[in-house]
Amino acid sequence: MSWLNDFADRIEHDAPIGHRTWFRLGGRARYLFKPRDADDLATLVQRARQEDVPVKVLGNGANVLICDDGFDGVVVRLDEGSFRQVEHRGTQVRVGAGVDLMGFARKCSTQGLSGLECMAGIPATIGGAVKMNAGGRFGDFGSTVTHVQVLRRDGVIEDWPQKRVRFGYRHTNLDDSIVLSATLALRQEDPTQVRRKFDETFAWKLRSQPMSENSAGCIFKNPAGLFRRGANGSGRTQGNALRPGQRFPPTRQFHRGRSGRHDP
Repeated sequence: MSWLNDFADRIEHDAPIGHRTWFRLGGRARYLFKPRDADDLATLVQRARQEDVPVKVLGNGANVLICDDGFDGVVVRLDEGSFRQVEHRGTQVRVGAGVDLMGFARKCSTQGLSGLECMAGIPATIGGAVKMNAGGRFGDFGSTVTHVQVLRRDGVIEDWPQKRVRFGYRHTNLDDSIVLSATLALRQEDPTQVRRKFDETFAWKLRSQPMSENSAGCIFKNPAGLFRRGANGSGRTQGNALRPGQRFPPTRQFHRGRSGRHDP
């Protein structure tokens, strides 16, 4: 009896995943799993660990480059049930890890819930935004987070306060855990002003970044103490970071998927 039998209706075998990334490049996953809820995912993670099968979560596919040989394990998509839910309690919002970051931030700004305007134009799910502390020159996601619900690799679900997560520059200490949801503390302000700030941030990014291209956003982290321009101008790996690919002219931070193997 296969360890996958209990998940048969939610498991896809030899699944294409390259097209699920912003680069639209790469091979297939041995298994693609869409859990019903957190308990379903916890059971899968426990079983996979017992069978020594690796598990990875794929969110919006930004900042991800899939190997042409694919992934010999389970790729998880948090597309169902509680992973896509948003619960409002005044200015406190609990949002599932599978919710689209920019769509959520836009809706909050329209309602006058301030704190996420800096997320305009950032391609991510909430889970990815938490795990890498998404952000840019206008702010970062971790500054709004009060708690994160995580699934440990041993299948145990925990609720972590912000201090335990250790939000840093494009980094947290959640490498070995799966984000299930995040609770945010926002501020109620004038909806017109909040939405205007969101739109202004998005307009700035449209002018300076290849928003309509198959790009995964900024490829490189800025070295400590260096501005983006100086860091990019001196890095020797910049031109070879992605092959095949094409750099966006205004900055070396952005690479666009252009050709190469893509298993449909």
